[in-house]
Amino acid sequence: MHHGAAAYASTARTVSVTNPRELEASLLLKAAARIQTCKDQWTGGGPELLHALTYNRKLWAVLATAATRAENPLPDDIKNNIANLGMFIFQRTIDIEVDPKPEKLGVLVSINRNIAAGLSGRG
Repeated sequence: MHHGAAAYASTARTVSVTNPRELEASLLLKAAARIQTCKDQWTGGGPELLHALTYNRKLWAVLATAATRAENPLPDDIKNNIANLGMFIFQRTIDIEVDPKPEKLGVLVSINRNIAAGLSGRG
């Protein structure tokens, strides 16, 4: 099993939620919080940033893969939007890893928080 999928499955067993959308929202908020902490306590990058970005990238790999599967009942336009967001996340992550700057982190936090709000019915 892919490490990201294993982490997702492990968290799914330990997080008390009533449905998968709540779990996904919770994981997105966790990733956003980790990235926000790196931004707020900027030290020029380092292992904390790398861990936060890796967690977020793995989470988005799982979300994008699950959302775009043929058997997923989501409408095609939603599937395409999630796939495009996933690609943006991956590209931004690489950009940050190559040239770390705190101002580059805000968009990742914003995307995660907005998607989480939509999943939990607050968006």
